[in-house]
Amino acid sequence: MTIALSHGGGGTVVSSNEPSTRVLVGTLDGVKIIERTEDGWTSTGHTLIGRHVHAIVSEPASGLWFAGVRKGGVFASADEGLTWEERSDGLIDPDIYSLSTAVVDGKPMLYAGTEPANLFASDDLGLSWRELPGVKDAPTSEAWFFPAEPHVAHIKHINFEPGDPKTIYASVEVGALLRSRDSGQTWEELSGGLYMDVHRCIIPPTHPSRLYVTGGQGVWISDDAGVNWENPFNRGSEEGGYPDQLVFKPSDPDQMIVSAGRQSPGTWAKETAQARISRTRDGGKSWEVLSNNGLQDRFPHSVEAMTLEEAGDTVQIFAGTTGGAVLYSEDGGESWDTVLRGLSPISKGGHYVSLVGQPA
Repeated sequence: MTIALSHGGGGTVVSSNEPSTRVLVGTLDGVKIIERTEDGWTSTGHTLIGRHVHAIVSEPASGLWFAGVRKGGVFASADEGLTWEERSDGLIDPDIYSLSTAVVDGKPMLYAGTEPANLFASDDLGLSWRELPGVKDAPTSEAWFFPAEPHVAHIKHINFEPGDPKTIYASVEVGALLRSRDSGQTWEELSGGLYMDVHRCIIPPTHPSRLYVTGGQGVWISDDAGVNWENPFNRGSEEGGYPDQLVFKPSDPDQMIVSAGRQSPGTWAKETAQARISRTRDGGKSWEVLSNNGLQDRFPHSVEAMTLEEAGDTVQIFAGTTGGAVLYSEDGGESWDTVLRGLSPISKGGHYVSLVGQPA
């Protein structure tokens, strides 16, 4: 089985019958195909060369894979990433930051989040796209921004309520957590004290009213579908003040893994990301930093992509960094190894730039 490792792709939590031995990795220079052999994980292919791939996602019913390219639209593959064709008709904003899929009323749907912050949908596997109404008209949309040039916000992550694919959550960096309950026709902004630098919204299937948000001020949790929020670790926490990637164990969603830089990217040129990976076993009430288990503590590069796959007793976690390394655990985070180095940066936008030259 093939899975994906990319910054803005859906499908970052996977349940499988057997552990996957093939991964499509979205990098600054296309898609790297890595496979597990008798000698360990190795790079076996390289496609979409020269394109910054932000997001990779599979559409299970069709067997197609989709790649979202920074300033380059969407591409589809029918052979698990070996070859690609562009499918961007109707994408008036072709700067793709996030991709996700869902089945709505029995029909596969594909969604693309862009910069400027907007959301597009396709009901024909990417052959044509339409802009979803209302995103640009959200109450605070005129105040959305991004600190780095060109200071334009983007939709960084797309998710769905478990059991209700018509309920969409769109994470705007920096600006809002948006929710639509009618497949993107109308939208509301969730506040309740939530800090509006929203990176991603994760929803465990066992608790569809519990929302986990990572962002520029730590991890936020709501147990009432976004009415009220708690901030269990924040900007000054030991786990890191700038969390991004967040995954959970499908059979026990209270077990979660998060990656976080110590502070925001504006500090990385002087201080590096000083990243940490942490784990909770109680649904986010308490966290433990994972170090001295194959992970360097406060490592310089940011973790910009993470995928967890549970297959029987095996829980694989893949984490990609701005230094072009893939960190790997096959025991749910108990121990780690750097299984690949020397890939192009795995990075959202220009996050990698201030960390160039740091050891991977």
